[in-house]
Amino acid sequence: MAHTKTTGLTGRYGPRYGKSIKNKVLDVEKTRNAQKICPNCMGRTIRRQSSGVWFCKKCGLKTAGSAYRLK
Repeated sequence: MAHTKTTGLTGRYGPRYGKSIKNKVLDVEKTRNAQKICPNCMGRTIRRQSSGVWFCKKCGLKTAGSAYRLK
């Protein structure tokens, strides 16, 4: 499947679901897939373990945050 410039990651849905819903999904997926910085060691090794739980592979910090964003 090709991802075009206008559809981006939501190109996999094709003509289904409408533009406004696909734009919301695109915003969530961009923030979810972006690299996050650990507040403890300033490394880019922090990953989402589950909904609202974030874990840093470098320093072992486990912290709570938002579901898709580390606050």
